[in-house]
Formats: sequence, structure tokens, C-alpha cells
Amino acid sequence: MTTDLATLYKDLHAHPELSGHEQRTAGIVADSLKSFGYEVTENIGGYGLVGVLRNGDGPTVWLRADMDALPVAEETGLDYASTVTAVNDDGETVPVAHACGHDMHTTALIGAAGKLASTLDEWKGTVVAVFQPAEENLSGAKAMVDGGLLDKVPHPDVVLGQHVAPGPAGMVFYHPGYTLAASDALEITLFGKGGHGSRPEATIDPIVMAAAVILRLQTIVGREVAATDQAVVTVGVVEAGTKNNVIPDEATLKLSVRTFDPLVRTKVLDAIARVVKGEAMASGAEREPEIVTLYSGPATHNDDAALERVVGAFNTAFAGRVMEVPPGSGSEDFGQLGAAANAPSVYWFLGGADPKLFAPPADLFQVLAEIPSNHSPEYAPVIEPTLTMGVAALVTAARAWLS
Repeated sequence: MTTDLATLYKDLHAHPELSGHEQRTAGIVADSLKSFGYEVTENIGGYGLVGVLRNGDGPTVWLRADMDALPVAEETGLDYASTVTAVNDDGETVPVAHACGHDMHTTALIGAAGKLASTLDEWKGTVVAVFQPAEENLSGAKAMVDGGLLDKVPHPDVVLGQHVAPGPAGMVFYHPGYTLAASDALEITLFGKGGHGSRPEATIDPIVMAAAVILRLQTIVGREVAATDQAVVTVGVVEAGTKNNVIPDEATLKLSVRTFDPLVRTKVLDAIARVVKGEAMASGAEREPEIVTLYSGPATHNDDAALERVVGAFNTAFAGRVMEVPPGSGSEDFGQLGAAANAPSVYWFLGGADPKLFAPPADLFQVLAEIPSNHSPEYAPVIEPTLTMGVAALVTAARAWLS
């Protein structure tokens, strides 16, 4: 890969931006696309932007990359590590780092856009490079759709995307069907009746209520979801009280819910509402709990026929470096683009870890358990061969249609 792309990657890595604040990144992307001859439309759903390259009659392929970073303090020790802080949407100053690899996604798509623009005699059709903001809170894809994306660019025959992961760099990974989980982030407020800690009989204790809810929620997956299905219900935040001898008026829980099958998703969410309301009633709460969805996104699903075409192209181009893997319980909003356009979509994964770590006799799963993964303060993919494969995978997948 060219030094320019590696330099660009290091620059983006050192200058991360929070979800919804990707102004600098979007500007760099726009300048790059314009230099390749793309028609660029900016500020779609925030800092989202698209570049369109028309090359005669043929299919239209959307290629998508996300641009946002996380409120994480980087601890990689790299000479291009982020030292950035920023003010988040709550007015708090937080560290910021590309701890999920979106800088790699952005750089790879810029590289692929340039490669396709320089080989116009080898393919026909239209390429739409979609650079999405705010993936980390699962709002960016919807924001771009709501911002008129489908009216601003040609309709896709397929939507393609990729994500760097902690596998060996130089490899690509895929899963048929549901490949990433749906995500629902819930905030639950339980209302009690406050008072003195020495007189609990005069109160309705929302902390005890919250404890009962937390324990009961764990039975949903264990006792209501079939063993052949998959779901995760995690209580990640518990907030209540200000002093040891004061029983507060309310308690707040924040949940992360992951499912694959839409019917299971509905069942689990309904069960959560039932449990929360039931425990509040059992505690004698005088006010019904509030359940608010903070953000949500559907499961990422690979279209069978489109995936077969992509994997076939990968196997030809990257023989011996393509592997089917189990589905992941992480989540993405990538699928909302294909769903909104009523077009098939395909999503795969790039290895991003040093291949030497996986050399025999190393055990693949032991290595994966030990190396930093996405969202870790220590996570950063090796630049090569990750970047070269990231560009090549996008170009190869696109040309499975465009050629």
C-alpha cells in the first residue's frame, strides 16, 4: 500500500472525533474523493457524505465506511496514538480514540475509491462511496437516510461494508445470514418513595426494587429464550441514592440487549417490560416504571445470493485467506442502508492483528482471547497488511458486480 494511505491512516488515528462530530474527518474524505473525480455531496444526516463515480451503464454498488471514534483514552503506546479530548453531547470533556478501527475503514474506502477511479477501463457501472457518521450510537445510518440519502445518489443493486476485527491481518472473515446482533439500549426508571434509612417501612425502596429487577432480568435468557436461539441482556448502569442513610425516590438502570432473530428480539423486549412492571407492582410502587429506548439497530443480515457472489470473488482473489466464522454479538447500523434502499447487503470482517501471533503452534482461540479487541484502550490494528487487504476486499467485492 502506498505511503500516502498509511500516512492518512496515522493522521486519522491521531485525530479521532466523537459520534456526530466528524467534521475534520469528513473534510479530508471530501477532498480525497474530489481529487479522484467523484461527485461529492456533504452534510447528509450530520457529517455524512457520499461520492459518486459514474462509468457507463451497469450496476450501482454502494461501499460504506463509518468515521466516528469512541470516548476512550488510548493506551497503545503507538507514536501516532491519540491524545485528543473533546466535549461530548452531555457537556463533559472526555478522551477520544479510534478504539474500534473506523479510521481503518475510512482509509480503506478512500483507497478503494481511488483504485476504482484509476481503473475505469476495467469495469462499468456506478460506485457510490458512503462515509457514515455516528455508528457507535447506531444513529448515523438512519440519519443519512432521513437526510435524503436515497434521493441524492443512484439506487444500489448491492450495499457492501466491512469491519476490522482481531483476527490475523491479511484474512477476511464472513458469516451467512445473521452475522451481527440487533442492539437495543434501554433506560429504565423505577419510582419509589424516599425517606430515612432507619424507617424503611415508611418508604418504597427503589434500590431493593432495582435489585429484584436485575436478578429477574437474568432469567429471561436462561428460562424464556430457547437453547437454539441467542440473546444477551446486560445491566450496565445502576444509579440510585446520594447518602447511606437516605432511601431515594427513584433508581435508574441502563440495559444492553442483543438478539439475532426478530421474533426473539420482540419476545425479549416484551419480557423485559413485563418483568420491570411486575417487580414494581410487587414492590408496591405507586407509579409505573418508565422504559425509554436510548438507541437501537436491527441485526446485520447477509443476503444469501449476494454473499455467495462476494465470497466467490474473495476465494478467487485471496485463495486460502477467506474463512467462515460464527456470528458476533456486537452490533452495527450498516444494515439500515440496504433495508432503506430495499437492496441486498453483504458485510464481512478484516483481520487486523499481527499475523505472526497466530503462527503455528499458536492456538487461534487462545490468541484471540489474549490480544486487545475492539473498544479496548489498547486496541489498534497493524497497518499492514490490514490496509492493503481492506482496500483490496472493497475493490474485489465491488467488481463482483461492476465487472
